[in-house]
Amino acid sequence: MSVDVDRFTERIPGGDAGLIVLLLAVLYAAYIVSGVILGFSLRGQLNSLAVLTFFIGVFAMLALALNLHWGYTGLFNIGIVGFMAVGIYVMALVSKPLYEPGSAAQVGGLGLPLIVGIIAGMVASALLGLVVALPALRLRADYLAIVTIAMSEIVRFSFLSSQFQQFQLFGRRVGFGGGSGVILNYTDPLQAFFEAFGLWGAYQGLIEASTAIIPTNPKPVIDGLVYGAMLLFFVAVYFWLLKRTGESPFGRVLKAIREDEDVANSLGKDTNGFKIKSFMLGCALMGLAGILWFMTQGAVTPNTFRPRITFFVWIALIIGGAGSNTGSIVGGAMFAALLYQGPRYLKNVIEEILPTASAPSSFGPAISPLLSEADPLPFIFYTLDSVRQLQLVIMGLVLVWLMHNRPDGLLGHRKETAASIDLTARRGRAVAADGGDEDE
Repeated sequence: MSVDVDRFTERIPGGDAGLIVLLLAVLYAAYIVSGVILGFSLRGQLNSLAVLTFFIGVFAMLALALNLHWGYTGLFNIGIVGFMAVGIYVMALVSKPLYEPGSAAQVGGLGLPLIVGIIAGMVASALLGLVVALPALRLRADYLAIVTIAMSEIVRFSFLSSQFQQFQLFGRRVGFGGGSGVILNYTDPLQAFFEAFGLWGAYQGLIEASTAIIPTNPKPVIDGLVYGAMLLFFVAVYFWLLKRTGESPFGRVLKAIREDEDVANSLGKDTNGFKIKSFMLGCALMGLAGILWFMTQGAVTPNTFRPRITFFVWIALIIGGAGSNTGSIVGGAMFAALLYQGPRYLKNVIEEILPTASAPSSFGPAISPLLSEADPLPFIFYTLDSVRQLQLVIMGLVLVWLMHNRPDGLLGHRKETAASIDLTARRGRAVAADGGDEDE
């Protein structure tokens, strides 16, 4: 089966990039068809695609960042959500406007530009990674996992604490809002982005022109589509950065550590130093992904950052296959479209196709006809009606199937490029120049 997948991917024009584009085209087509079945208007179709693009972007970025830890270095990090929380909260602290008495926001920020806040959030996530790495990276496998998940819960409870709800920093009234969360009342991220490049006027013109196809309030729709496109751009940046990292001497040492740390250490490599650098870089990327995920939400609360988001990212990475950047994007896209957003759309489509099907209200009436009369329809309708609630069960079944049938991910085990040049081609040319046989 792995050979069949490899042959299929080799036939796709454009290599890995072509595979990603093909997958996205299939997923978008499926959502468009489901929108047609559900009778969505053009506005509804565009909103659906914008939401899909958003989640594909954030899960692909997080899967790529996790791939640096687990796929490249073999670091078992299950505290992803903690680094995401630090990124967005520090960004809010830095970029929120100064506190004004009587405003809706109970606490303010330092009032610095949004880009400064984003950089500060990434740096804070990297520094937290350093704090965790210094004692924890001496541990192996499950012990490191315990430390990182404990860290993520410590971060969440720290933001919930009343001690950090409101405090003074540089003479300013700032804070993290405690259990009530913090209002993200800084400049709209899209506005800040386009103003930085002098394109805000052109963007407003695009919104005005879009009234021809979306007559009523087109701005939220256009904002969603453009922001989703920006997230896909960041996915491309993550992919390029990690590809360059993997092809560098630094990346080759990381892969050597993953395979056998003792051997890498015996060759004179400071494996602890390399692991710390890798961990900090991955944590910074997770912090940026957290910022991009939540910076447009209007508000953020600590309980948003529960461990299940971490496990979602792990599922995305497992689907595509650890160690492969292409697999990380494929896994993130498939998880977002099929397992995260898919159950809700499937339920709505089934209800639209079978409008007369009535589902039992509880498990007992659903299973009873199956046992007594061998009638499976009530149980099937009950399952379809509860598909959103059964989302975690579906994810578990997918993981079990993957572990049995595709333990290396849907793309299978892929040979990793260890250098930025094709050494095989160079060796072939050298052998040809010598007039020898390459197999000798």
